[in-house]
Amino acid sequence: MNITDVRVRKVEAENRLKAVVSITIDNEFVVHDIKVIENENGLFIAMPSRRSADGQFRDVAHPITPETRNALQQLILQKYKEAVIEETS
Repeated sequence: MNITDVRVRKVEAENRLKAVVSITIDNEFVVHDIKVIENENGLFIAMPSRRSADGQFRDVAHPITPETRNALQQLILQKYKEAVIEETS
């Protein structure tokens, strides 16, 4: 699996949500609405989710292995930080 495009849309509101990201996989498949969130431990990503009938949020799409999740998170956070730097330049 190759992430061939990452599009970062920064959120200007003063809250925990910092950006919404779309990724393209192998120039063939897109996943929208990955969120970049900040908490007391720093930045992390949250995969797109929906609220189920019981009120719980369930991921619509997500990595299967921890290694894939870590690689995806590192790439997305790197692109987010580049977008922040570019904006301040």
